[in-house]
Amino acid sequence: MTPSFTLEDKIISRNDSVNSTLLAEKGISLHVKREDLIHKHISGNKFRKLKYNVKAAQKEGHTKLLTFGGAFSNHIAATAAAGKLVGMQTVGVIRGEELGVNLEKTLLQNETLRYAVSQGMQLYFIDRTSYRGKESKEILTQLQNQFGTFYLIPEGGTNELAVQGCKEILTAVDADYDVICCSVGTGGTIAGIIETALSHQKVLAFPALKGDFVENMLLTHTTKKNCKVINTYHFGGYGKVTDELVTFINTFYKTYQIPLDPIYTGKMMFGIFDLIKTDYFNRNTRILAIHTGGIQGVAGINHRLRQKNSPQIKIC
Repeated sequence: MTPSFTLEDKIISRNDSVNSTLLAEKGISLHVKREDLIHKHISGNKFRKLKYNVKAAQKEGHTKLLTFGGAFSNHIAATAAAGKLVGMQTVGVIRGEELGVNLEKTLLQNETLRYAVSQGMQLYFIDRTSYRGKESKEILTQLQNQFGTFYLIPEGGTNELAVQGCKEILTAVDADYDVICCSVGTGGTIAGIIETALSHQKVLAFPALKGDFVENMLLTHTTKKNCKVINTYHFGGYGKVTDELVTFINTFYKTYQIPLDPIYTGKMMFGIFDLIKTDYFNRNTRILAIHTGGIQGVAGINHRLRQKNSPQIKIC
């Protein structure tokens, strides 16, 4: 029998308190919802997004999951782990045809892809032009001819079933918070949070990508208007990491023992503290920051930082 893909009671997330002189001076309460703790390898919002997609694939009788991602994608690693957990084959279509030319070297240098392969995922590398049209009828037909029948999960995992899973992030214990903060990539996680936030709660979205398209992206998954997009803390765009950000992440971990990743949660938390400093929030505001996981990607970022002789992220 195929094992069920469900959360276990013992690995539900928790809200950790963050205390500092700054917060005390401003009269602000800040807690971090530790979604990164709900599963060792299928972390945070990736677990939430995959949960109902995997269930749907099982119900429809599929034996193979296929999805897309970049070379350091948290989603690729999580899908590989989920497939192994439930006994399904997995295929990862990876952006960058050149990475497949010397796969042994690529796996040696890339912990994310190495882990995905260790979980049984078959990697398929395509050029960047083809990748941009990855869900076109032509490309999907080619993939079906190559791999046979599969259940398709979009890049980043975001679809309506993913939003359904992310609606479960906020629970009754979160009702007392005034502001819910979350980083944004493909928009599925924040959409689920927007849908379940209570009427008195304001949702702040911190995009990891440069651009003003997040608002339009959210309209695909929710019609509620309780969210404000903060476009100030992307640090130059997706995957961009500065020495200032690395220093913040390292200091935050040393102070609170909460690891952050530099793509999503680090930028969000930097933004929250900066907004607190500049009196964006009213006194006595209770803030809940959603930790969406992504820590597995730190090794890949550190590899890039070493190549540039830049400071390393030290969260363990």
